[in-house]
Amino acid sequence: MGELAIDFCGEWHEPQDDAAFDIGREGDLEVDDNPYLHRKFLQIARHNGIWWLNNVGTMLSATVADTTGGMQAWVAPGARIPIVFGLTKVVFTAGPTTYEFDIHLKTPAFKQESHSGDSAGDTTIGPVNFTDSQKAIIVALAEPMLRREGTGFSSIPSSAEAAKTLGWALTKFNRKLDNVCDKLDRVGVVGLRGGGGKLATNRRARLVEHAVTSQLVTSEDLHLLETMKGKADDE
Repeated sequence: MGELAIDFCGEWHEPQDDAAFDIGREGDLEVDDNPYLHRKFLQIARHNGIWWLNNVGTMLSATVADTTGGMQAWVAPGARIPIVFGLTKVVFTAGPTTYEFDIHLKTPAFKQESHSGDSAGDTTIGPVNFTDSQKAIIVALAEPMLRREGTGFSSIPSSAEAAKTLGWALTKFNRKLDNVCDKLDRVGVVGLRGGGGKLATNRRARLVEHAVTSQLVTSEDLHLLETMKGKADDE
């Protein structure tokens, strides 16, 4: 394997030092024939000895994180970010489908260190506390990604489908989803609100991307789908 390699669905790609590597509906890595996906969305290129991930699209954004969930960035159209970790996860959503691939770097500039939190009580991300029912909402939306092993793609459930999984009324699910998005928006998680205070239409996708890459929820939390089934009264 070369200095940098990409793993998508078990297929490996090695960008070259002297050429840009295009990722999208077409390009060096053809992700999927998805009409919601840009023909060229992301680009990996090396400049002055540093590998960069560039968003060359116009509408979609990507979430980039290290494997510990300690670093996360939202790469908007026109933005770029240096690739500095030995293993970097890239997650993005086009239409109803979420995609994930890994970037492996042989000589990373930063060392990744695992971190452990307090497993007792509510889940905490910075100053945000989540009740069991709020966390169950996130798990219900992220379930396809949590059950999938490795890189690839999955569909994000609609609010109605996620509410049905939990045995909740849709109105109650949406109210609690509002609360979850509001909490994360207040601490600076971008992409959960649109302009003028209006909730973004793609907030479910952005919530799943953030929750999975930051390890706010993991496969170990799937039990909440059963333990919280029909319950939504802990807040």
